[in-house]
Amino acid sequence: MRSKLKAPFPYFGGKSAVAAEVWRRFGNVKNYVEPFFGSGAVLLGRPHWRPDGPRLVETVNDADGLLSNFWRAMTADPEAVAHHAGWPVNEADLHARHLWLVGQRERITERLIGDPRWFDAEAAGWWVWGACAWIGTGWGCKPQWRQLPHLGNSGLGINRKLPHLGNSGRAWGHLAPLADRLRDVRVACGDWSRVLGSAARAALPTGIFLDPPYGEGFDGAYASTDGIEHDRAISADVWRWACEHGDDPALRICVAGYDDGRDVPEGWVTVAWDANDRARGAGYGNRGEGRANAKRERLWFSPHCLNPDAGQMSLL
Repeated sequence: MRSKLKAPFPYFGGKSAVAAEVWRRFGNVKNYVEPFFGSGAVLLGRPHWRPDGPRLVETVNDADGLLSNFWRAMTADPEAVAHHAGWPVNEADLHARHLWLVGQRERITERLIGDPRWFDAEAAGWWVWGACAWIGTGWGCKPQWRQLPHLGNSGLGINRKLPHLGNSGRAWGHLAPLADRLRDVRVACGDWSRVLGSAARAALPTGIFLDPPYGEGFDGAYASTDGIEHDRAISADVWRWACEHGDDPALRICVAGYDDGRDVPEGWVTVAWDANDRARGAGYGNRGEGRANAKRERLWFSPHCLNPDAGQMSLL
């Protein structure tokens, strides 16, 4: 059995727990688009990809320049990323690199948007190294001081947070399968709607997985760098776009979000799931509010998705 690929860094709100359900309802679509890529859990959980299989048409995007730079660099020069990621966890280095990345965020984002072939392998390696060593949120987002690194075992920084690792092996050995998977994936950086034009029509049918920053009821501690109000506006815009395009027979759309009382169009299927179930790989902490919100997780599938289970379904 092919081993399950995972992002080599922790990511709050990742969807590895429900990736299989998404693909069960998308099927082996000819084209796949993910405008809010994050940790890439759904793409990495695609069961149809094989190293020696046919090339898949896949486009991903994220507005976070440091995150997009990591994925683009992993696609273009994974060995260089691994070289820069292979570094012992050191508190002084953690803060120095954090401040450097904060200062470089705007430059990196502008270069990524301006040139689809550009990437910074050093920044990518430092970013993923720090993401594995950092405690809590805010890595690479804003200046913070006296943030203790994760401690407790030996090994390079890239190894510390991966659940299936625990030795002092080389970072490249762990990133190689991931690099192979990303070989043909197109990585964009910018506004989510940019990849829902021609990219969504590159081949049909198209599966579109929309996992925007959550809106109403979302814990502001996990808001994006643009703030909770910006996230709510994005969430509303994404839902509006999905509803407007849900009747297109060439599109299979899935929207992730909280059960917030929204009006769900006729023909859509709602899937409830519990992100507290860590056995399925959910990314929630132990805070009371977070655990309560985890039970509000929903996936909404458009009418032209495959529908093996008629009507309402729950993974709770």
